[in-house]
Amino acid sequence: MTSGVAEVGPLEAGVLPEGVRARFVEGVNGIRVHVLEAGFETAGRPLVVLVHGFPDLAYGWRGVMPLLASAGYHVVAADQRGYGRSGGTEATYETALEPYSTLNKVRDVVELV
Repeated sequence: MTSGVAEVGPLEAGVLPEGVRARFVEGVNGIRVHVLEAGFETAGRPLVVLVHGFPDLAYGWRGVMPLLASAGYHVVAADQRGYGRSGGTEATYETALEPYSTLNKVRDVVELV
């Protein structure tokens, strides 16, 4: 347990379309990020990163991910920081927020995937 919240695993395969997997990417600005992935079986595919808005989750992209994968892409959708199964942060009023920008988070997920 951390911060009084029970650790949960990635989404189970039974709730995802065929060809879509769920896993965690560790160390994205110190956060454990939950991602859905499709088209990962073949190396060298162009990467498409799908970013959800408020109050959605990566799960909302599950229908389009197999279509993009079948078109030849490696597709990644992440639960943003503090949403779904991704970790939050211990940011305070004095904490610099630049590391938590969407562009930084997407860059870090891409580097770790």
